[in-house]
Amino acid sequence: MKKKLFILFFSLLLIGCSSVKKTQKAINKGNYDKAISIAIRNLKINKTKKENQPYVLLLEEAFAKASKRDQGKITFLKQDANPENLESIYNLYLGLNKRQQQIKPLLPLRILKNNANARFNMVNYAAEIINAKKELSNYLYSKVKTLFASNYKYDYRKAYEELKYIEEINPNYKDTRALMQEANAKGIDYVFVSMKNETEQVVPKKLEKDLLNFDTYGLNDFWTVYHSRKDTEIKYDFGLSLNLRKIEVSSEQVREKQIIKEKQIKDGYQYLLDTDGNQVKDSLGNKIKVDKLINVRCELYQFTQFKSAYVSGQVTYVDFHAKQTIKVFPIKSEFIFEHSYADYDGDKRALGRSFLSLLKMKSVVFPTNEQMIYDTGSDLKKKLKAIISRNKFTK
Repeated sequence: MKKKLFILFFSLLLIGCSSVKKTQKAINKGNYDKAISIAIRNLKINKTKKENQPYVLLLEEAFAKASKRDQGKITFLKQDANPENLESIYNLYLGLNKRQQQIKPLLPLRILKNNANARFNMVNYAAEIINAKKELSNYLYSKVKTLFASNYKYDYRKAYEELKYIEEINPNYKDTRALMQEANAKGIDYVFVSMKNETEQVVPKKLEKDLLNFDTYGLNDFWTVYHSRKDTEIKYDFGLSLNLRKIEVSSEQVREKQIIKEKQIKDGYQYLLDTDGNQVKDSLGNKIKVDKLINVRCELYQFTQFKSAYVSGQVTYVDFHAKQTIKVFPIKSEFIFEHSYADYDGDKRALGRSFLSLLKMKSVVFPTNEQMIYDTGSDLKKKLKAIISRNKFTK
């Protein structure tokens, strides 16, 4: 037992030493926040524990160096007077304040050898944070106005991201929310979707309607909207055309296959006879019965009704502004109708369960060519959706 306790104590000591070394190493490398995080994690467990004294000293050192570094960065960035630095300044103030808030719950922290509290120069950054947030919001807002003036879709999208950030740091600043709605509306790409039948077959109206019903595709996103009916008030940016090039429907076929099955089955019982032809009895004098086995044979005639439909074409992406084709993708789909049934001649006891179920089936009416073509639509729609999902108009 003593040996186990010694091993446990020694293991904990090694872990503690390793953690202290990691903290010191992080400070030496200038990774002060990592050092602060390690020290806080250990002090939260027991800040008065003597073995945790190194963390108090390391936390004091890391905090002082981190604060000095960030305050120096802020001074430099302010002197640079570049408005692009305003976000960095704001985030640095937030970081300084967050670091203090992490340490405050642990205070006071005693340094036992000095019989004094560790020193952490806490500063109230509220005014600086508010001022930095105001300057950043003003700058981003003016930047948004400049982007709006370009009347270019991608600039509206950039403007939206800037407005979204303003809303995060300074909710309901000026008319930010209204501008976000406007930026979204003006930054959307509108895609007109159509279908062209370049085959000699008639495409069922229901299939065309299903293929162009983009509400069921779930492809509309924040910056892209698909229409299958033109809105005269909208200037479309792109076109997506499903061009059907080939439609083939096979003839109706009935394939026949003969299967012969033989099997040994039980057919009642008979009395067991010995080599002399006498009935064998058990110890009580009863006649011994055994299964009577017979061989049965059945000829199964399996019929398979078969018909297939094949549709192929291409999906074309068009840039209406540039008036040119930008992408072309092949697309194809196949639907197979197959129905099996069977008849037999002989003893059906020779058949297995799968064949017996076929005997219950009867021939059915073949689907029409129109129905076959329509039935390819489900697979064709999946493939069209997959093409569009992998190849977005808006990146």
